[in-house]
Amino acid sequence: MSAVDVFNPTRLTWARRRRGLTKTRLAASIGVELRSVSAYETGEFNPEPDRLTVIARTLKFPQEFFFGDDIEEPAIDTASFRSLSKMTARQRDTALGSGAVAMLLNEWIEARFDLPPSDLPDLGRDASPESAAAAVRQAWGLGELAIKNMVHLLESKGVRVYSLAIDAVEVDAFSMWRRDRPFVFLNTLKSAEHGRFDAAHELGHLVLHRHAAPSGQEAEQDANAFASALLMPPASVRAHAPRFATIDNLMRLKKVWGVSLAAMTYRLHKLDLLSEWHYRKLYIEISSRGYRKKEPDGGPREVSQVLQKVFSALRAEGVSKEEIAEALRVHSTDIDELVFGLALTSLDGIARRSEGGRSRPSLTLVSSKD
Repeated sequence: MSAVDVFNPTRLTWARRRRGLTKTRLAASIGVELRSVSAYETGEFNPEPDRLTVIARTLKFPQEFFFGDDIEEPAIDTASFRSLSKMTARQRDTALGSGAVAMLLNEWIEARFDLPPSDLPDLGRDASPESAAAAVRQAWGLGELAIKNMVHLLESKGVRVYSLAIDAVEVDAFSMWRRDRPFVFLNTLKSAEHGRFDAAHELGHLVLHRHAAPSGQEAEQDANAFASALLMPPASVRAHAPRFATIDNLMRLKKVWGVSLAAMTYRLHKLDLLSEWHYRKLYIEISSRGYRKKEPDGGPREVSQVLQKVFSALRAEGVSKEEIAEALRVHSTDIDELVFGLALTSLDGIARRSEGGRSRPSLTLVSSKD
């Protein structure tokens, strides 16, 4: 990180948007006129030291954060948002802000640990979702088996997985490529089944839309179809399909693939294993039981193996969460949000390294087919 020692107005703009505040709200919070906040952000003049202290406290960033190079934030046209049309500007800015901090954290981690390189096939726009899913399964040697853990699978293939931790139904997940590094951001407040499908959906964007920004309903439908085919390969689904589907036997079947009851039912219908009438009847019953809003008999949440191992190694070295936040010039809560729901190992309460401590460990993650 640059040692620039002058106030950077673009960092103020970024921090304000990261916290979901308008200029008007920030002005009211720090006790100045809107005109002053606009001037701070355009660089017309800088906030006085006392005012900067209030700004930093209000936005929950250390004062040092506002002195540095421009923040590299994911562009809206390079990220795949599943429900962009339903998202508010505040939700979008918060999500993109998470992406920017994740880039900083990921860069910090990669400078200290050896992580798996990217191993995603480049399938381009010509591949159908079904054939693309089959190609990924073949490339990764998955056969027709159920995928035990989507997060572990992605990480073993070089995808960097982080949490959004946004409590909003409109924000599911998003993905992007950055300098040949694939990133996936998951809303870890959703059900485990929802999270698995989101992870597979974003993988679809990464392999299908790498060279063109995914946009529109067609791209989202393709990613959904890819996720469905990847998680529920046709041959295995046909082999397990009941002769007559009921909610009870579909409840057992969905656990084989780790998907939601609704997704399992839809997949059977798409494979012509359910008639249109039978599918609609089951869909109505699923909705009437409230299973669309709350997944019945949910599975365990998937967590990150990369973050677990990284944090365990850091803990062994006595590296605190506050030390990482200080290095990145962010608040420790920003680190928490990136790993929320993905890492069971905490950095809380860890003592700082002694001045004469050992050098940082080298960590190599071994790929797995979990």
